[in-house]
Amino acid sequence: MTYALPRLREEIAYIAYHFHWPRAEILDLTHDERRQWVAEIARINTRVNEGG
Repeated sequence: MTYALPRLREEIAYIAYHFHWPRAEILDLTHDERRQWVAEIARINTRVNEGG
């Protein structure tokens, strides 16, 4: 099974924007690792936006 290129780009952009990690380093992550980082960034953003 292949991974959808638009979704991959979205994850890369999201992680790179928030953590300033280079593209190559993000691409070295497994799919699960990227998804976990995306979820963690989302949690951080939610806390910050809620004032916590």
